[in-house]
Amino acid sequence: MAAASMLGCAGARRRSENGTPWRPAAGVRPTPGSRELGPLEVSPLGLGCMSMNSGNYNPPMDRHEMIRLMHHAVDRGVTYFDTAEAYGPFVNEELVGEALAPYKGKVVIGTKFGFDIDYATGRRTGGLNSRPAHIRRVADASLRRLRLEAIDLFYQHRVDPTVPIEDVAGAVKDLIAEGKVRHFGLSEPGMKTLRRAHAVQPVAVVQNEYSLLWRGPEAEELAIFEELGIGLVAWSPIGLGFLTGTIDEHTRFDRPGYTDYRLTNPLFTPEALRANMPLVHLLRDWARRKDSTPAQIALAWILAQRPWIVPIPGTTNPQHLDENLGAVAVEFTPEELRELNAQAGRVVVHGERLRKELLVMSGREAPPPTRDRR
Repeated sequence: MAAASMLGCAGARRRSENGTPWRPAAGVRPTPGSRELGPLEVSPLGLGCMSMNSGNYNPPMDRHEMIRLMHHAVDRGVTYFDTAEAYGPFVNEELVGEALAPYKGKVVIGTKFGFDIDYATGRRTGGLNSRPAHIRRVADASLRRLRLEAIDLFYQHRVDPTVPIEDVAGAVKDLIAEGKVRHFGLSEPGMKTLRRAHAVQPVAVVQNEYSLLWRGPEAEELAIFEELGIGLVAWSPIGLGFLTGTIDEHTRFDRPGYTDYRLTNPLFTPEALRANMPLVHLLRDWARRKDSTPAQIALAWILAQRPWIVPIPGTTNPQHLDENLGAVAVEFTPEELRELNAQAGRVVVHGERLRKELLVMSGREAPPPTRDRR
């Protein structure tokens, strides 16, 4: 999973602290500016596109509505869009490619390779495949679906435990030399693997989960990214919707026709939801202080951590998109940020962030290098 939906439960609508539906003030736009994401310059917030038609949270949405949503995002200043061949599979890249075709050269598109997918049937085996020949095949297919001459940012979706990272980085380096890819990224890598990859082909961006619900990158990753000059794209920046305040212990994720993967996520059991509500209460308190919403506080907090972090909240709702972008205008003084960090640090989060078969793919180290790259 590489991006998170902003939907809470089906039909949930975010509200400001006075109970009315949140709306941006007339004429309000995100604060002008951009962020340096490694060598890339992008908007402070990107847009995760997975939830639009991949079926991971909700049934696929109307194609025309999602195209309009992406156009609205561009109009609001969003310049980074995130997808992957595995989302669907394939259909999310096709949607993103169609929607953003009019904006070539004006936006940055990140996509990913690395899952073992049967190209004839679209069936995923559940395994990984980062063999160099497969990477090349994925790149060519993604270029067609995205309607691009070069992929702006090409991530390894998860570290393949059977392929040395030197082979992976070397394959992407070849694609960069051929003009098919511009920049190399990794998603949820082990830190030794990151350094090894970076030595072969500079890694521009790492995509990791990061939010007030999961602060794992603070242990060592953020310092290493800063050392190496690597940007961070933060997926699930509002905790799969939990930090919006639209979810509580009574929320269920098993509506007919839905394939919401939160149904099997340990953080979203009734017990974990109940235990983790103090974090939502904290965000609501800060939202009242800042005349904003819990989601905006959660996103503004990430933006305040480092100038090279770009959150990619996903949504299928234009109002939620506008709300998310309003986080750019929420600022913390140094004292306020210390206070919020300290308060959040006292909240004990219950439940693993992912189910076991997904968690084992995060932070994985690649096998030792071989002499020959094939």
